[in-house]
Amino acid sequence: MMPADFTQWLLDPCRPPLVMGVLNVTPDSFSDGGRFADPGAAAAHAAEMIAAGAAVIDVGGESTRPGAPRVDEAEQVRRVVPAIERVARLGGAVVSIDTTRAAVARAALDAGATLLNDVSGGVDDPAMLPLAAAAGAPIVLMHMRGTPATMQSLATYADVVAEVIAFLRERAAAAEAAGVAPSHVLLDPGLGFAKTPGHSLQLLHRQRELAALGRPLVLGTSRKGFLGTITGEAEPARRLIATAASVAWTIAHGAAIVRVHDVGPMAQVVRVIRAIEEERMP
Repeated sequence: MMPADFTQWLLDPCRPPLVMGVLNVTPDSFSDGGRFADPGAAAAHAAEMIAAGAAVIDVGGESTRPGAPRVDEAEQVRRVVPAIERVARLGGAVVSIDTTRAAVARAALDAGATLLNDVSGGVDDPAMLPLAAAAGAPIVLMHMRGTPATMQSLATYADVVAEVIAFLRERAAAAEAAGVAPSHVLLDPGLGFAKTPGHSLQLLHRQRELAALGRPLVLGTSRKGFLGTITGEAEPARRLIATAASVAWTIAHGAAIVRVHDVGPMAQVVRVIRAIEEERMP
């Protein structure tokens, strides 16, 4: 799906769910760190994901796994820009930049990205929302507390669903106040980010309440720790079946985009759930 089509997709109240493929150009991401740091390897993997059904390729140059240290803007730019340039030239998918820093986002947009994905919900850098507005770029705003290094110590809630909804509602309003078009705001509850496994389960169980915010929901369950807690599988790359089960749930309960590592199998999950919902063959 090309950027112009993505804009139309955002405006479509009956939008079909999309698959976002994860492309970490980092040495330390939790399940694939170091595999795609080379721009050529990144582009080759992106091409495989697009062929397998990814409509969005999400490129990140800073790990957001629990406990991960911060990466400065210059290093993020050094990592992501060569990869984005090559992935954008492939065509066939929207290119997203996963960063909380406006300078990195600006460099990524200049390199060919058209979607911003900010795990801080636009809190980390006050320049992020004005940048999205000025560039006319859609932005994913996610719920998190603290930073990846501190977030798990902040996973305390009276009602995690109500508090996440309140945060996302406030951040959507902040984006619009900064000039971002309402149709360009996507929301992500941040499963696993400042959340215990129980919190992530509550958010999934009550996902319809998140969908009632009226914004496209982005859900990332892929290979996450709470799936390992449920299944007893310690190795993230071996959580394929658990991921498939969670992706099926999210699609059936209103997810607009699912962010995944294993694009081919998860694209099949999405197609099957949609076929069941619509009672028709694809």
